[in-house]
Order: sequence, then structure tokens, then C-alpha cells
Amino acid sequence: MPTCTIQSIETFYIQKGNGPDVVCLYGWGQDTRMFEPTLNRLSDRFRVTVFDFPGFGKTGLMQSVWSVDDYVNWMIEIFKQLDIEKPILIAHSFGARLAIKYASEHEVAKLVLTGAAGLIPKRSLKYHVKVQTYKMLKKISQIPLLKPLTKDLTKHFGSDDYKALSGVLRQTFVKIVNEDLRPYLPKIKAPTLLIWGEFDDATPLWMGKVMEKEIPDAGLVIFEKDDHYAYWNQLDRFHTIVDVFLKEETKHG
Repeated sequence: MPTCTIQSIETFYIQKGNGPDVVCLYGWGQDTRMFEPTLNRLSDRFRVTVFDFPGFGKTGLMQSVWSVDDYVNWMIEIFKQLDIEKPILIAHSFGARLAIKYASEHEVAKLVLTGAAGLIPKRSLKYHVKVQTYKMLKKISQIPLLKPLTKDLTKHFGSDDYKALSGVLRQTFVKIVNEDLRPYLPKIKAPTLLIWGEFDDATPLWMGKVMEKEIPDAGLVIFEKDDHYAYWNQLDRFHTIVDVFLKEETKHG
């Protein structure tokens, strides 16, 4: 099992092929298997790298609460150890947060973002009432006799991702989802391909349209009647589009 030690964290990675570098960044709570089909598809023309994030898959857990910047800095160290330069980044959901932040400050060849997270969702009055109610009930639950209510609060008020976490990962998740990456979009210089599911309810289509508008060189492809995992549900179509987008890179490599 190939590993490297990054910031004292044993990090699992897979690297396959030769040519220009491609790095695939998966979504929150997943592992390298989500991009293994893409790794296998592209490794005849590129050197493709996929790694597990701290706390997921076969990589160790960080010891403190991390921000998007912390993940990016960790990723930069991986790039240095594995000699990855000016990569093509292919990213889904949470992985796109890292891709956006990295590409806004470092040179990348191209970006492929699918179901990309990073924008703050539009919140309804119902949502804000729910949040305030949760905060009030959480304070009440700190009264010794009422502490058992805390677990019930999480069940009723937390998102699925939040409920699945504990400890440092739960706090990290909260910190990450509350960071708005919209100001970084205009700073991305690389050609960017956006692929979105029409009925994505985790990162709604309006987010893809905002990214298409605010990233200087971006185009949006919509997978009709599909969801947040449109790229996975339609792998052949996804790979065909990516092949066309990356065709010139193989000539340069």
C-alpha cells in the first residue's frame, strides 16, 4: 500500500501512468475508489494521482480542526513529495473546494469541477428559524438532567454529513461549509470545465451557473435529470467529455 507522511499523517495514495500530471479530488466522506475509474481511463496518457484525505479512507486523522486552507497546504506538501507540477485537477464536491482555492493561488493546467462545493447556499427564513431553535435547545440541553437531549437534537437538526461525523471531523466540517469561496473564482486563470447534474440538491445548479459566470475561462455542461453524483452515474459520458477537454494537454505533454 503506497503511503507518504505529510504533516505527521500517514497518507494513502495511488499513482498510475506517465505524462502530464492529473490529480483527482473526491467528495467529503468518500475515498479513492470514487476516482479509480477515471484514474484507469486517463493513465494511458497522463500520470494520475488520487489520495485519501485525512480522516477518510486509508489516511490517518488530523489532530486539530482544519480549514480549507489547512487541507490545501497538506495537499501542496503531497505535490512536493510526489513531484507534481502544474497539474490538471479533476474534483467533485468537497474536492472542488480544494481545487478552487489551490487554482486561485497556484498554476494549474486545467480544471474539471463536477458538483462543486464552495458557495454559501441561499438560506430561507425556515432555515434560519431552524438554526436559532437548535442553538437555543442546545443551550438548554447542557442542564445536567437534560443532557440526553443532545443526541436527539443532532438527529433532528443535523445534515446527513454532519450526523455521520464526530470529534475533530465534525468541527472541521462545520468550519469548511461556512467558508464562501466565491471571491476566489475570478482569480482562477486555468481553463475550467464545469459538469453538473440538473437536479443536484447538494450543490444546486445555480452554483454551477455562478461559477461559469465568475471564472474567467469556464464552460458548463449539464447532465439532464441527474443529481450530485452525475459524473459517477454517467461515467462513460463524463469521461468522453473530459477526454475532449484534455486532448490538447496530451500534445503538450
